[in-house]
Amino acid sequence: SELCGIDLADVNYSRNTVKVTGKGNKQRVVPFGDPAASALKAWRDQGRPHLLNPKKPAHNALFLGARGGRIDPRMVRTVVARAGKQLGVDGLGPHSLRHSYATELLAGGADLRSVQELLGHASLSTTQIYTHLSIGRLKKAARQAHPRAG
Repeated sequence: SELCGIDLADVNYSRNTVKVTGKGNKQRVVPFGDPAASALKAWRDQGRPHLLNPKKPAHNALFLGARGGRIDPRMVRTVVARAGKQLGVDGLGPHSLRHSYATELLAGGADLRSVQELLGHASLSTTQIYTHLSIGRLKKAARQAHPRAG
């Protein structure tokens, strides 16, 4: 739903950030990398104009559905699931991507507060679940790499 609510004006290409609105109408700014910036620009300039329907009230939406209005969260789930199947991953959804994102950030050394802010969690305890996932990955890596790990 956060992705579906993004408007064209919410993306700042000079800073590689996007303003998203989460639960309770809380807004936060989330950074993105250069590959995402290139993909967003290509979508904005080449893909989006083919779907745009100026008569729809969502003509400022960044992501559009097939009829030219703001894309629906159900369609986002469908698109992500299809992409996952093409890659051989069953059951992939937008929430799985959030989990992977958080886990990878923590595994790469990000602090818990930063991950909390990026995900838009009101409570740090909501974000702490990802530390257990990261600790599990660390234990697995240690078992594989250390000769005396059991």
